[in-house]
Amino acid sequence: MVRDVVTRYLDRSGYQVQVAGDGEQAMHAVAGRVPDIVILDLMLPRLGGLEVCRRLRSESADLPIVMLTALGEEEDRVLGLELGADDYVTKPFSPRELVLRVASVLRRSREVPAAREAETAHVTDGDLRVDVLGRRASLGDRALALTVREFDLLAFLVRRPGQVFTRAELLEQVWGWNFGDQSTVTVHVRRLREKIEANPTKPTRIATVWGVGYRYDGHSSP
Repeated sequence: MVRDVVTRYLDRSGYQVQVAGDGEQAMHAVAGRVPDIVILDLMLPRLGGLEVCRRLRSESADLPIVMLTALGEEEDRVLGLELGADDYVTKPFSPRELVLRVASVLRRSREVPAAREAETAHVTDGDLRVDVLGRRASLGDRALALTVREFDLLAFLVRRPGQVFTRAELLEQVWGWNFGDQSTVTVHVRRLREKIEANPTKPTRIATVWGVGYRYDGHSSP
């Protein structure tokens, strides 16, 4: 029933929808034709949603994934975000809210920075390089495999060194949400640190400002 309702609302909003009834079908469908976005229910037969998320993310760092989770599945939701999901919607949910979330994730995966930010479209911080226009980042001679939200978060912070942002502010500025579970930000910061910090347990780039939020210090900051 959930699948049929979601499909109907997405169809009405102009999206072409391909449906998979279980996790194995989902993997075959993506292998046959890579979609612009995946809406992934965690409660899937044959191959669970978390495993599907892990496999999809191992094959593509930039394929947007939106999870559907039940209200009591906070542990699974956090694990899904840690596995690389970009967003989530908690059941029971408004189909209109899901369509808005899909549009938000797709827009951010495709958007070009505004002209006023053109001067920071390419940012270098030591061995970290971020190409905002090309949505690419590298550390040394290694390209970073970042999800849509991870790249958005890195691009936002690296262009604003020394500024402190609360999790609520990051949720609004990066995710485009005026409300939501702020643990989403915490999980993405942790994942980002694992990819850009020499020692994620002692970060030198993304600092935690206790009781407030996060600040990008970088190697060039005092």
